[in-house]
Amino acid sequence: MADTPQDREESLDVIQRELTAFARRARSTAARLHPDLPLVSYTLLAHIDHRHGCRAADLAAHYMLDKSTVSRQVATLEKLGLVERHPDPSDQRTQVLHPTAAGTEALDSTQASRRTAYRERLGTWTSEDLEQFAQYLLRYNSTGEGSSPR
Repeated sequence: MADTPQDREESLDVIQRELTAFARRARSTAARLHPDLPLVSYTLLAHIDHRHGCRAADLAAHYMLDKSTVSRQVATLEKLGLVERHPDPSDQRTQVLHPTAAGTEALDSTQASRRTAYRERLGTWTSEDLEQFAQYLLRYNSTGEGSSPR
């Protein structure tokens, strides 16, 4: 338990190092999905799929990214045939992004390997450990959501 400022700093160093390792694995997963697909594009594709479609502005807000960054990544996804635009039924001026069949298939093809990797890494953890870890990740990722894009 981190009781002193030094203990706290050491814990923060470990967290930073381990989150960096986690991000490297995530980039590797994206590269396996499609060699020309950066991690940001993979993440956006997964979010679009999870939400069953969303606007580019929603992606920018959710991930706290500049709209031009999202626009470039979406253009890459469209060029690769992984995402397509459809008019929003409630506002024909707005475009909603949806994964194409190829985009859904690409995500599905990595799902099994990702689950296997998580099962292997976390196989010895108790259900309580997994639940606590999941809660910590949710808590961590919800902190600072109101920040502006960089």
